[in-house]
Amino acid sequence: MGNRRFEMYEYRQAIVSMRLGASNRQIAKAGLMGRLKATELRKIALVEGWLEPGSPLPDDSVIAQVVDKGGEEAGPRSSLLAYREEVQVWWEQGIRGTTIHDALIRKYGYQGSYSSVRRLLQGLKEAHPEVSVILDFEPGEAGQVDFGAGPKITDVYTGEVLATQIFVMTLCWSRHQYAEIIRNQKVETWLGCHRRAFEWFNGVPGKLIIDNPKCAITRACFHDPEVQRSYAEAAEAYGFLISPCPPRDPKKKGRVEAGVKYIKGSFMPLREFRSLADANQQLHQWILETAGQRIHGSTRAKPLEQFERAERHLLKALPDVAPELSIWARVKVHGNCHVQFEQGLYSVPFVLVRKELWLKASESTVKIFHELNLVAVHPRLRRPGARSTVPAHLPPEAVAYQMQDPRWCLKQAEEIGAHCRELIGILFADRVLDHLRAAQGIVRLAQRFGPVRLEAACRRALAFANPRYRTVKSILEQGLDAHEGECLDGQDLPTAYRGQGRFSRNIGSLLLH
Repeated sequence: MGNRRFEMYEYRQAIVSMRLGASNRQIAKAGLMGRLKATELRKIALVEGWLEPGSPLPDDSVIAQVVDKGGEEAGPRSSLLAYREEVQVWWEQGIRGTTIHDALIRKYGYQGSYSSVRRLLQGLKEAHPEVSVILDFEPGEAGQVDFGAGPKITDVYTGEVLATQIFVMTLCWSRHQYAEIIRNQKVETWLGCHRRAFEWFNGVPGKLIIDNPKCAITRACFHDPEVQRSYAEAAEAYGFLISPCPPRDPKKKGRVEAGVKYIKGSFMPLREFRSLADANQQLHQWILETAGQRIHGSTRAKPLEQFERAERHLLKALPDVAPELSIWARVKVHGNCHVQFEQGLYSVPFVLVRKELWLKASESTVKIFHELNLVAVHPRLRRPGARSTVPAHLPPEAVAYQMQDPRWCLKQAEEIGAHCRELIGILFADRVLDHLRAAQGIVRLAQRFGPVRLEAACRRALAFANPRYRTVKSILEQGLDAHEGECLDGQDLPTAYRGQGRFSRNIGSLLLH
């Protein structure tokens, strides 16, 4: 019966007026309903026999059933009637009305306007209203945690403009809260905020109702969410349960969301912050002096008084020793025998190259595990690009090259002999080529041939003005170092040639003949 919805008392008053002889015009002047609407109602009342003076007035349920039926028959047929079921499925999936309208045009060539879709969706919302239930909590039973957008702070000391967020933990029973202005949602920040919140309350609630941030939940799921390993360890250490909300259902933690809105609407406006530390100092003072002392709209009591009176002593006690909050991360070993964590490099045994390991980072140390076995321990690096390397983690050849520097080579050569020291010194004096590997190789020849033969080979190589690794090695392999020092009548041969040529006879033997 038209677009406007009439209340039941208006229908009854109109029917009573008709029984008393009022015309449609008089009903319209009385403001009950328009003449067209009164005409339609009179037709229905005549058919149903409601206008007969001796008959009793029908019940409201009867009027509603007949009037609604008549309105459906009289009203225009919706252009979306053929697609109603599919549109309802899309609506239940949370798809926007404009997207539904575009899909109808694309799939079915729908020619109706978006207003038709909007009216249908409005009817679905009215037919399926969202219903919520107020959750009740006992003192100390639970807390709720959430993030919110924080203020932009210009640090007066550095000039840096900081984009911030607000971490809020609200106790469900008393509504007392802890809040902190932070710079990011990293796992380390998340765990640190929890620690400071528990110290603020001087206790731990039985469970924490949270959303599904990546710093806490690695895989959001209605039935089987996966908790971030670091957060799971913190929950075990402090003794609280983690209760993630179902995906896309933040109403399960409405109390902390209201607390976030309260901070954003009452604390942040019209305030100036000199730095992040100054902002947090003001926020904590505001919680104690303003937020904690207000009359809460739901409990009709002051949150701080409620907390002190009945909830503080029912929280779980803090551990005697503060747990070491650590960050767990999956890392892969690069070809340089290091893993990367927060722009720092940490070495692991070279046999684990290309494998995936678990890294556990605390405030001071970094521990690396492979299949539950601890394979490396390093101090925590804070400077970007810093590297912590244990020499034993590197391949032997790499360690040798790294540890056996020029100073080491010269020291080893001195122990072998003066000629070896002289040859090594000539190599390092080259201004064009780096001869470190050659020097290392010459020194290592002493392990194979002995220092006496190596010294002799170096003397022979110097005599021929050929101080190279390949020359010294060839002399030793061919045994030419044994001819070193051959002389005539006790006199050394000229420096240009000392020794016996391959195709020449000994000069002494020629003179004897």
